[in-house]
Amino acid sequence: MEYILMQKSYPVVKITIDENSDKCKIDKITELYMPERVPLGISVRNGVVNKEELNEWWRGRAIPLSRDGIDNVLAELEIAIPQALLKKSLGLSLSDQYWICPVGSEYRWEKVNFFDNDFSADMGNLLFGNRSSAQLNLMSPDNTSDGWLKKKWKIINGKRCLVKGGSGQSLQEPYNEAIACALMRRLNIPHTEYSVFIEERKPYCVCDDFIDRDTELISAWYIMNTEKKPNHIPVYQHFLNCCEHLGICGASDFLDRMLTVDYIIANEDRHQNNFGIIRNADTLEFIGFAPIYDSGTSLWLDTPTVLIPDHNVKSKPFKPVHSEQIKLVKSFSWLDLSKLDGFADECYDILKTANYIDEQRRSNICKGVAERIQMLTAEITNRKANYLDTASNDLKQDVSYSGNSEENEDLEL
Repeated sequence: MEYILMQKSYPVVKITIDENSDKCKIDKITELYMPERVPLGISVRNGVVNKEELNEWWRGRAIPLSRDGIDNVLAELEIAIPQALLKKSLGLSLSDQYWICPVGSEYRWEKVNFFDNDFSADMGNLLFGNRSSAQLNLMSPDNTSDGWLKKKWKIINGKRCLVKGGSGQSLQEPYNEAIACALMRRLNIPHTEYSVFIEERKPYCVCDDFIDRDTELISAWYIMNTEKKPNHIPVYQHFLNCCEHLGICGASDFLDRMLTVDYIIANEDRHQNNFGIIRNADTLEFIGFAPIYDSGTSLWLDTPTVLIPDHNVKSKPFKPVHSEQIKLVKSFSWLDLSKLDGFADECYDILKTANYIDEQRRSNICKGVAERIQMLTAEITNRKANYLDTASNDLKQDVSYSGNSEENEDLEL
């Protein structure tokens, strides 16, 4: 079937989706209308869109197969793969303005987008293990939600809000989000605010959508795909280079703050789709970095209680462990360490409300946070000491090269 990939009301490319395929992939790209509106990071050369890259983008739009409970949902809907769900909701999302319009149909952006129009709760309920009706309406942004945790979109007091659950026996992720928010409030770092609530005795966190009908989120993955990375350039520097070439300001300052936060909370899953840029969907101008979001896989989430704190924590996206990644921070001049006083106690108070986290785990996590703050303080102190040593040595070398005149001898003294 033929569709036009749209961005809001702008036609981008005409495509054919092979609906008989077990992959529901884009089979053909038959016409390019507005090359500047092809999703960022997808190559367009000599008027030809890279079909493989566009297919990867399309697949990434669907619910991942790693999502908790997705197998049961697909079986109940008698659908083979999550990509087949995309067509049920025209590929519409609450993270950007792209969608597919069947050729010859009368669909209009103003009438179908989820920012201005209501959407069905059926898919979200199904993802949470509840079937709300016999006749399901699958017109929902939940078909384009990413990540492996259970989640669903809801309209609460007129706002588009994302609800996320927890995993494992401790159901810890919602509380981790709350702790990350508490940290970033202390440090005055822009972030997505999460609040925790209990439903049917289980904890969930909820946040407002920080994207609206005029903006879109572009992940760091696609920012970095705008250029081929040379083998000799580290991933961190490649991201900075891509931002600079695109005219995106403040990349280094943003990363300094994000990597510091992730170090303190021992975040193990800050992958390249877990941070990004906000762009104006009409003018295509970059507005700036998205507020920090999705910090739930932290605070030793999958570590047995007896092994907490383990400070050999894995990290993403630039280095495999935090002890190496924190060294990428270029400046700590923005960081007032006194604002971290008592933060471990605040973590304890938040975790104390968690019914599935016992006292020993709470205490171990908070001990780990306190130790990581001490380790960060030591890193900053050592860096200052090394800077002063280097500056002192440079000064001595400058003086020693100045010659042996009386004036220079006085300088040396």
